[in-house]
Amino acid sequence: MSHATTMLLFSIALIAGLILLVMSSDKFIEHSALVAEKLNVNPMVIGITLVAFGTSAPEMVVSAIAAFDNAPEIAIGNVLGSNIANIALVLGVTLLFSAIPVAKGLSTKEVPLVLAITVLVGVLLFDQALTTWDGIILILAFVVILTLLLRGNKDLEAELQDSLPEEDDSSIGKSIVIAVIGLAILIGSSKLLVWGAIGIATALGVSELVIGLTIVAVGTSLPELAASVSSVRKGHHDIAIGNILGSNIFNLATVLPLPALIAPGLIDNSVVARDYPWVLGLTAALAIAVFVFQRSKNNRVPRWIGLPLILSYAAYLLIVSTSSVA
Repeated sequence: MSHATTMLLFSIALIAGLILLVMSSDKFIEHSALVAEKLNVNPMVIGITLVAFGTSAPEMVVSAIAAFDNAPEIAIGNVLGSNIANIALVLGVTLLFSAIPVAKGLSTKEVPLVLAITVLVGVLLFDQALTTWDGIILILAFVVILTLLLRGNKDLEAELQDSLPEEDDSSIGKSIVIAVIGLAILIGSSKLLVWGAIGIATALGVSELVIGLTIVAVGTSLPELAASVSSVRKGHHDIAIGNILGSNIFNLATVLPLPALIAPGLIDNSVVARDYPWVLGLTAALAIAVFVFQRSKNNRVPRWIGLPLILSYAAYLLIVSTSSVA
């Protein structure tokens, strides 16, 4: 197969993956919200758990495969790059569509937990190594965080059994089936997109870390982008914010442990010196925005915040590309 044919194949995979991803994400978010409404479950809980886990699944798949293929830097770059993209790109683009109301209690629970797990990751990476113990610590931290996030929703299983009248069973069953099918297509299309993107980047001779930080990170963050924009368009603002916060928690506490457990070892110095500070800085900026705008008159993060976020992402990509050339 010629080089031109191979590049064309990768390009078709990337475009097809993107189209399928956006379409499946729209159905997934629509029926996830419908299930939440019928069960009287707080949309923020759905955003943090179901939607966040679902849209983080591509990161998990890609990171596991990369680690098993002895390419842990793709996995590490994927996690850090995805968290940067989630805040700067996903939230930035979402804000261009609509101002986002800050849910009550966000500044006292979800945001502090995202900050806490981000700081913990920085402490673990400071020695420029990702060890098996680091992976175990992160998984234990995730158990604690998830318990705190779901506190007050312990009777969720009982609600699933008792909250609906008998005649609603078929309706909610249909929504669950459609949401699961949408999630399956979303994950499959993300893999197709990332396969095409990695193929193109590899053919161009880009390093594994840079592939993980940029193309793979953006590719696996597209579900978050599609889900968040779709959520805002449908008026489910809580799902949009919960999706971004939840995905970042899942990435750090469940995806990053994969290379730690499967292929532990030393990490590139630039991860600590260049990439992690961007993750911490953007997370801190998001926390400050939540604290400030939660106390504003209209209790919303304004649309204009989206522009500096997107520009910051462009600046990060420029720094990474310049470093890789150097």
